[in-house]
Amino acid sequence: MIAVIDYGMGNLRSVQKGLEKVGQEAVVTSNPDIIKEASALVLPGVGAFGACMSNLQSYGLVDIVRSSIQKGKPFLGICVGMQLLFSECEEFGKSRGLDILKGKVVRFPQTINGARLKIPHIGWNNIKLKKNLSFLKGLPDNSFVYFVHSYYPVPEEKGIIATTTKYGIEFTSSVCKDNIFATQFHPEKSQTTGLSILRNFGELV
Repeated sequence: MIAVIDYGMGNLRSVQKGLEKVGQEAVVTSNPDIIKEASALVLPGVGAFGACMSNLQSYGLVDIVRSSIQKGKPFLGICVGMQLLFSECEEFGKSRGLDILKGKVVRFPQTINGARLKIPHIGWNNIKLKKNLSFLKGLPDNSFVYFVHSYYPVPEEKGIIATTTKYGIEFTSSVCKDNIFATQFHPEKSQTTGLSILRNFGELV
């Protein structure tokens, strides 16, 4: 069973439906006992980084997320659920993250070479594969996925970068380290490509 972690922030039902579509049993829950018993975890997230981190703390889920990752459970972070894994975010001043992955989350620049960059980055864009990973199995390079975000992570450890995407600048669009795979884009909104990623994740359970 895959636990989709409910902390009041995220496209929970769409993630659950996406996992079910590829044949996985998925439960939306904020119950630490159910999360503890799950075979794998998904942490979605929509909204401001600080509010998401505050909710995760107020729901009492920080320790269970950390311990589950430390025990080696397959873990998928989506959008802000990816960003929370990092050390800090500059949104509305500095906010501390889970600090599981070293690095910071920063905002897109307002201008690139004098041209104004439209923020947030919304819509379809392609991903450049940087590593050969089971999470990305079967995906051709430059596959298109769906984004909605104004901030992106800058990992200190460049070796964890799984894909990059160009939007004014080249930014990290997914990372992988050990049992963690996390995407700035939304697999649950990315049609065939997104379902392939969810299927690959489910095969690790």
